[in-house]
Amino acid sequence: MTEFTVWAPEAARVRLRLPGADDHAMRQGPDGWWRVEVPGTGPGTDYAFLLDDDEQALPDPRSAWQPAGVHGPSRLYDHAAFGWTDSAWTGRQLPGSVLYELHIGTFTPEGTFDGAIARLDHLVDLGVDMVELLPVNAFNGEYNWGYDGVCWFAPHEPYGGPDGLKRFVDAAHAKGLGVILDVVYNHFGPSGAYAPRFAPYLTEQSNTWGRTVNLDGPHSDGVRRYIADSVLGWLRDYHVDGLRLDAVHAMPDSRAVHWLEEVAAEVEALSTHLGRPLSLIAESDLNDPRLITPREAGGYGLHAQWNDDAHHALHTLLTGERQGYYGDFGSLECLTDVLTGGFFHAGTWSSFRGRSHGRPVDRQRTPGHRFVAYLQNHDQIGNRATGDRISATLSPGLLRVGATLLMTAPFTPMLFMGEEWAATTPWQFFTSHPEPELATAVATGRRREFADHGWATDDVPDPQDPQTFLRSRLDWAELDKPEHRETYDLYRRLIALRRSRADLSDPRLDRVDVRHGDRFLVMRRGDTLVVANLADRAQRINLPGVVRRVLLATSEGVTVMRDGIELPPESAAIAAL
Repeated sequence: MTEFTVWAPEAARVRLRLPGADDHAMRQGPDGWWRVEVPGTGPGTDYAFLLDDDEQALPDPRSAWQPAGVHGPSRLYDHAAFGWTDSAWTGRQLPGSVLYELHIGTFTPEGTFDGAIARLDHLVDLGVDMVELLPVNAFNGEYNWGYDGVCWFAPHEPYGGPDGLKRFVDAAHAKGLGVILDVVYNHFGPSGAYAPRFAPYLTEQSNTWGRTVNLDGPHSDGVRRYIADSVLGWLRDYHVDGLRLDAVHAMPDSRAVHWLEEVAAEVEALSTHLGRPLSLIAESDLNDPRLITPREAGGYGLHAQWNDDAHHALHTLLTGERQGYYGDFGSLECLTDVLTGGFFHAGTWSSFRGRSHGRPVDRQRTPGHRFVAYLQNHDQIGNRATGDRISATLSPGLLRVGATLLMTAPFTPMLFMGEEWAATTPWQFFTSHPEPELATAVATGRRREFADHGWATDDVPDPQDPQTFLRSRLDWAELDKPEHRETYDLYRRLIALRRSRADLSDPRLDRVDVRHGDRFLVMRRGDTLVVANLADRAQRINLPGVVRRVLLATSEGVTVMRDGIELPPESAAIAAL
């Protein structure tokens, strides 16, 4: 016997529909939850709900399994039935870790959890600590970036469904890798979003992707519970080690206790119970340190946030691009501010926004590991018109300089899949919406968006064209080519050096000293120096101390002198004092 439940506080009548049986009337409780017990049901039973007098059968907003897609019935799933083998897993803490972002659908030719398992040894060999999966909750269609998800508790069936995700996490833990999930709570996708028909999950306000989530209006207690239960479910039932919360700046909340603080407190309690670290990472464009300030100090208590300022500072300096929000970035002074202070916009003028932006970080009390930094990620590649990687723009020398600066910065570094071998495959924006009207609207909107930014519309791939998706798959054969293997070996050496030198993983921002000159930068991390020559000519650079030995150089021809070092064009070196 199973008790079926659903939250529908404003419905006058709710019925449960099971295959080949009469509908079951459900009883309403004072809390807005409807319930009914049905004998002879259990794991594997398909079910759906009907609201009021509407005869359309709707999937469960809290469904754990959607085997027939987001428009089909839900199926009961028993989390206790999976045979986990990771009982000895003690977790991975975020501080000191190197992250690796990947998309299940394009990481391997199979595009499944099981296909990704077969490549975990590659990540172990590379030296990363935690894998960050782009959203895997159910969305309409076969393939998608994942940000059009509509079922916040159910893994996407074409990837392998609930069991597939568990197999992936279990296998990752067996190889010493933690797993972080990217989760989206700021909007529902455009197709298959039935939850808002059950309850006021959405407001009349809108963000970039649709109507905003109801966090502070009537019935918002139930909405916040819905999000919190999804968060806890991924961490508890799927054994994942952390979550990346997408675009939290697009989730307005006027209540006295912010929803992020509430979730952080519940995750801390779960972590204490499970006996392993659980990490919450925010994506936010607010440049507000309160997100990553502990609750004891009046903050929200999240463990880290993505740092776009670090990306923009590196990207613009290396590429020379200055369009759009890159306008204020691009100087060595800008990169210095980021390396020593976390943010560039820290209460300073933002020409892109036409106002001041951000708040300063307390360098003495806020550790750098609370900022996730990256040279590339899914957004910064995929939201370019052609989805071109930075390796398509930069010379091999400057690409190696960028990798060196990323891996020696006082932040938590993250790589995007294929970055470690300078993959030539693009990562483009792709969708597979079955509805013709939606498909046309997405393609038209994408072209209009890029036209506003000066891109020729003919250069923008059709998101619905299957070739756009196929072009975005990694080509693992590239690893066998010498030029790609050299890049891969450099990343392996950088990660190994970061792990072996305490100076390079030291998160104290007030211990980072940076000086710069004509197209060169010197960063001191304790007794370790990072020297970068971005010029197209060799440069002799004075150093604050005597170099005992060079630990790593990105090019041959480095010459150490009594009070300095000479670097070849577009190269970097890491040295011990």
